[in-house]
Amino acid sequence: MIIYKSVCFSTGYVLSYPDATLACDVCLLFLLAALEALRLFFGVKGNLMEENSYVIANLFLTGTTIVLAVYYLAWQAYVLRADAIISSILLVAYGLSGLLASITVTRFVSAYS
Repeated sequence: MIIYKSVCFSTGYVLSYPDATLACDVCLLFLLAALEALRLFFGVKGNLMEENSYVIANLFLTGTTIVLAVYYLAWQAYVLRADAIISSILLVAYGLSGLLASITVTRFVSAYS
């Protein structure tokens, strides 16, 4: 979507990104991708090893990625309808993931105590 918004036309208008805003959006997108990879790694590893620390790290990273998803939903320079739909789906998936991770931590704690 960032490529579309930076070089293409949208509804007859050229969306010109300010250079600083475009750089910020792209850097945050790469940060979101890196955090998502770490979040998935800790989630899978925590479930396979049944370790609370990995699942709690997954929860922390989920919270961080939720903040970045809200940025792309509400605070980026141009928010198109497709951005809103994609970010909303992402937030629902993060919410479900956070809920399931919380349940997993609770079960791990109750099983080992």
